Amino acid sequence: MLFPQWAELAETAAQQETIVVEGREGWLFFGPELRHVSAGKFWGEEAAAVSQARRPEWADPLPAILDFHDQLRELGVELIVIPVPPKAIVYPDKVPSSIEWSAEVPPRLDVQHQAFYALLRENGIDVLDLTEIFLSNRDHPDSHMYCQQDTHWSGMATTLAAAQIMPTIRSRAWFLDVPKAAFSEEWKNVEITGDLWTALEEPSRPKEQLPLRFIGSEPDPESPVVLLGDSHTLVFHAGGDMHAEGAGLADQLAFDLGFPVDLVGVRGSGATAARINLLRRAQADLDYWAKKKLVIWCFAAREFTESDGWREVPIAP
Repeated sequence: MLFPQWAELAETAAQQETIVVEGREGWLFFGPELRHVSAGKFWGEEAAAVSQARRPEWADPLPAILDFHDQLRELGVELIVIPVPPKAIVYPDKVPSSIEWSAEVPPRLDVQHQAFYALLRENGIDVLDLTEIFLSNRDHPDSHMYCQQDTHWSGMATTLAAAQIMPTIRSRAWFLDVPKAAFSEEWKNVEITGDLWTALEEPSRPKEQLPLRFIGSEPDPESPVVLLGDSHTLVFHAGGDMHAEGAGLADQLAFDLGFPVDLVGVRGSGATAARINLLRRAQADLDYWAKKKLVIWCFAAREFTESDGWREVPIAP
């Protein structure tokens, strides 16, 4: 009975014209994300019934992902898909419900996500599922895996994600040919103004602080590795409403790899808008794909149903 309760919380929030669902112990959750994890199967014939896509033919994420993979393969470029697990899947005990949690590490609740990732792998797509590593580190002594007052993952989560990506890249023959450099690192505690904290409109509520690892690097359009995606690729990197500069996933990858990555991130949907931006990058530089070896496509898993649609988009002029 867990998911129906979450769906009801999301619906109540929508009726109250807020994106925020207040959780336990000060945690805040994103209503549309709770709606997503309650949706059930989100691909195939069921997609149109659960998707927020503007057009039903854009509801199913599978054809667009397969098409993107096929286009990259024709260009000689590899793809890693990294859907960022929903906060509620890693911290279900913080979401209001009638269930009392006793286990230190909750069971995996994302059955539909696991089935979809298995289907992608059957079609030759490399999927990095971070759920297990986030569950095992959900009580990390230094930081949670997600911001308590924001829709994004935490700085600690970005460092763990980068470490999980590393083996794939280091195992490639071309990795040895990329010039390396050493980057500085510095951990700092930073107070953030979370998007959920802002939406709650309770200025007296204390803001959260979290540790971030700051790296002295800048994205490089000439890099053989492209980090593509939604605001999870920009948070702690782009500054402003992204909370900090120099401490996002692109920065952690640069530190671990020894060279900066190319960054194509959008504040909107990582489903279609990000790939459109990737096409624009290639249109501006006709040699763009000749320099690339790997695309890391990172976006919130809720995008499977909460984006405005999964369109097939060309990536080369």
